[in-house]
Amino acid sequence: MTILQTGFETAPISMLPMWQVAFQAPVEDVDRIFDAIVAVYPLPQGKTDRNGYRAPSGQEYYRPRAGTPTGAEEETRHRPGVDEMRFFLPRDEATLRQVIEAIYAVHSYYEPVITVTEVLRSLCKGLDDQHNPHRWWNKSGDWKTD
Repeated sequence: MTILQTGFETAPISMLPMWQVAFQAPVEDVDRIFDAIVAVYPLPQGKTDRNGYRAPSGQEYYRPRAGTPTGAEEETRHRPGVDEMRFFLPRDEATLRQVIEAIYAVHSYYEPVITVTEVLRSLCKGLDDQHNPHRWWNKSGDWKTD
């Protein structure tokens, strides 16, 4: 067994074996896909759910070949406005299969880019550190109220 399989503990944090799932999609599709994912699995993290991270837009490169819906092309396409969304799942194959099928069902691509990586993810043990000067609520406050 390796640390990626077993995880480990520190005083404030448990490092849990998880899968990090990522998908790429056009900006306008990401929220629809994310909603389909959380309908299958709520993406919990401690006392919150619907947890994910959306990386800012990049440019996707591809060249359609024979058998694609658009037909073969000679030039490489450059599609702007493609985001990447990442989230974590427990290492449960049935859940992973449901999430991947949910992504495919509502994705605008017939060949979506989905990756799965073994990782360790932190989970706070809920220590009472409400007076910690580094916590956001003891600094400028909630980003949503600015």
